[in-house]
Amino acid sequence: MVNYECETAFEPDFDAAGLAGEVSLKVLSEEGCPEECEIELIVTDPETVRGLNRDYRGIDRTTDVLSFPNAEWEKPADFEGESFRDPFLKDPDTGRVMLGQIVLNAEKIFRQAEEYGHSAKREFAFLVAHSMLHLLGYDHESEEEAALMEEKQKLYLEALGITR
Repeated sequence: MVNYECETAFEPDFDAAGLAGEVSLKVLSEEGCPEECEIELIVTDPETVRGLNRDYRGIDRTTDVLSFPNAEWEKPADFEGESFRDPFLKDPDTGRVMLGQIVLNAEKIFRQAEEYGHSAKREFAFLVAHSMLHLLGYDHESEEEAALMEEKQKLYLEALGITR
């Protein structure tokens, strides 16, 4: 589900909802997720992202993406763990696991795409892949964790034909 809370739209360059679904499914499949999942994706403005970053992380500045996982993973992508099996994670209407929210800063997507010399589509896909890994419990606090996330992001995007 993609919710736009700003006037930015990625069409006709690419179908944001379709691309987010494709990337999310790739990450979930490669990580071995045994359940159907729901992710809420919010595309918004820098001010909203800054407010969320301040309120939830104590960092008073905007960023490109925020991830709000619903599960508290003991180890990344541990689908047999207690947290993932929590019945409160299941949407009572659909039976899907509600993994969490991804909040994207639309302005940063375009700015970073230009800065890194690739398309807004690639930047959008990268941020969705990055956030999906966060929703599955991955982090980049240490060099080893950061390297693992970078490797996975690159692998999953390349498999979808999305490269720099």
